Amino acid sequence: MTDWYAERTPDRSAKAVFAVTLLALLLVAVVPVALLAGVVMMMLGHVLGGLALFGGSVLAAAIAVALAGITGMRHLRKLVSGHSFRVVQLDGSQYTDVAEPGGSDYINVVPLDRSQYTEVR
Repeated sequence: MTDWYAERTPDRSAKAVFAVTLLALLLVAVVPVALLAGVVMMMLGHVLGGLALFGGSVLAAAIAVALAGITGMRHLRKLVSGHSFRVVQLDGSQYTDVAEPGGSDYINVVPLDRSQYTEVR
């Protein structure tokens, strides 16, 4: 049981991905509030301050979303390329349980035998 729990516990990089994603979600959620605050500031006469507040919040949210995407893709590549994510590639002999499609509504279809298939890699 402890071995299973150790495998299911997120490592440091997974925790970092979670943290960056939560930060990005928080900053995206703050953008409408910053827009409202910027409009109030512009109505009070601080036009540049209101534009700077809204622009800065949009810029911070965009950077956080891009950073979350980059770290998430890096973590996903690490999982797929590592030995912790077991991927088994099947060869042609292991597809025997898949049924061939029956008929077709198309006119110019040439049915092929199993021996006429070419393997594309």
